[in-house]
Amino acid sequence: MHIAIAGNIGAGKTTLASKLAEHYNWIPCFESVEDNPYLEDFYKDMPKWAFHLQVYFLNHRFNQVVQVQQNPMPTIQDRTIYEDAHIFAKGLYKSGVMQPREFENYWGVYQTLLHFVAPPDVLIYLKGDIPTLMEQIKRRGRSYEQSLEAYVTDLNEHYETWIHNYTESPLIVYDITKADFLRSEQDWQSLIDQIEQVLGQTTREKSVQ
Repeated sequence: MHIAIAGNIGAGKTTLASKLAEHYNWIPCFESVEDNPYLEDFYKDMPKWAFHLQVYFLNHRFNQVVQVQQNPMPTIQDRTIYEDAHIFAKGLYKSGVMQPREFENYWGVYQTLLHFVAPPDVLIYLKGDIPTLMEQIKRRGRSYEQSLEAYVTDLNEHYETWIHNYTESPLIVYDITKADFLRSEQDWQSLIDQIEQVLGQTTREKSVQ
């Protein structure tokens, strides 16, 4: 079983992955941020480091997915390989930060890797508006993230387009502006109920196949 969590910067993906892993006693699979050799440089000079950063994330995510697929234990994944390509790389290209030849190179590698990637059994999308996202970014205190509002706004538009067209697996959309799984037990239980309903349907469909 493989649950993946998608969402913008500051949406709460890592927090939710941790809580779900603890709740179900599943293996959490986190995004590489603190040890990322390009992230801080990217926020200082996006055109210079965009391609390097996106290739790093793509490589990391692909290896992560391969490990998930080879591991018999159920896994909760923080961010998907689809977001790397459809949100971040494509967004940087469309905004002119990533050069056309860089994006074409990146996209070709991504399309090749997709042949070896199975979609998650369930995707949870953490949907949020800009004030909520920026407040959560401010709260976690990473200095290089504090002036990203325009970038986060652009990413949010790409997220909404992508999730509207997402068909790879069952989807749960959780609006963090209307519910708080971290501070409200009722909201947390409501999310668990949604997940278990979708997981039950997915399990039944697999048993029929």
